Amino acid sequence: MQKIEVNKDICIGCGACQAICPDVFEINDEGLAVAKEENNDMEKLPDEIKETATDAKENCPVQAIQVENK
Repeated sequence: MQKIEVNKDICIGCGACQAICPDVFEINDEGLAVAKEENNDMEKLPDEIKETATDAKENCPVQAIQVENK
């Protein structure tokens, strides 16, 4: 499993990831980005959403998004 995670210690809540890939990312009540629990496994996402999730990761201004093998 390749889990998409947002490092809450680094995230500034700019919303770029949510704007790029709302299927995977949302802003929580604390104003920080999180990967939606139902769509945080990169391997299970359709190719189109994988591409936008990767774009969101690459465009995070503080590089808070990580994809890790779990």
